[in-house]
Amino acid sequence: MRFLALLGAAVLLFLLLVPAGPGRAALSDLEKKELYAQGTEYFQEAIETGRTDPAAARDLFTKSLLRFERLAGEGEVKNGRLFYNIANIHLLLDDVGRAILNYRRAAEYIPNDTNLAKNLAYARSMRPDRIDVQEREKILQTLLFFHYDLPSQSRLVLFGAAYLAFWLFAGIRIFSRRPFTSWGLGVTLLFTLLFGLSLFAEARSAGMKREGVILAGEVTGFQGDATSYQPSFEEPLHSGTEFRLLEERGAWWQIELADGRTTWIPAGSAEMVRGKRR
Repeated sequence: MRFLALLGAAVLLFLLLVPAGPGRAALSDLEKKELYAQGTEYFQEAIETGRTDPAAARDLFTKSLLRFERLAGEGEVKNGRLFYNIANIHLLLDDVGRAILNYRRAAEYIPNDTNLAKNLAYARSMRPDRIDVQEREKILQTLLFFHYDLPSQSRLVLFGAAYLAFWLFAGIRIFSRRPFTSWGLGVTLLFTLLFGLSLFAEARSAGMKREGVILAGEVTGFQGDATSYQPSFEEPLHSGTEFRLLEERGAWWQIELADGRTTWIPAGSAEMVRGKRR
């Protein structure tokens, strides 16, 4: 009996001292620095080794990836450069889906980075599915080219310049009624409204985005939230295909593709750009 009592006390002490999985302590600053240093070192070694030994380089890339992903996961480090590095490694490891996912996450923090934009475009060109954007979206992108093509930082600068110019012309008009003041007021007001509305629309849509990326090698889309429904398309969807989440129903997601088609996929076959929704 004494042995059983001691054993029970030992088990209780163990349960109290060992933290539960979800509640475990976060990584310390020192651990984060060590993980980043190790990940960077493995990445550089992989680049150098890749010229002579691709298999060894792949192993080093994987080691680097594990450390960077632990930083983002356990360390809760949300940083554009970190997600950018993770995406680069996934791309080098031929995982197009996770590369696109992490490029999209990086773009949330460094939206105006030209290298990021180029790498994301390249990763998108590597995915198997070719899904055209809706015609309505193409027309909007043509008419509102400044909203889609110019980075937000550039639009903010142009908005500020137009706003200041508007009030400058307004001040001049108090003392002069020449035609150029009316023309200047009209033009600067137009650009102030265009860039202001563009920035407002971007900020508003950013909070409403429910976008994700398929990560499974291939996944069949169904017309309902079960495999008993008919497939939505003749061909399955593949890793790297981006979508907008419409509805969650248990272990199923209803998604909308860029061309406007909708389908249901298993939630475990994809991941949201803004955190996990599984």
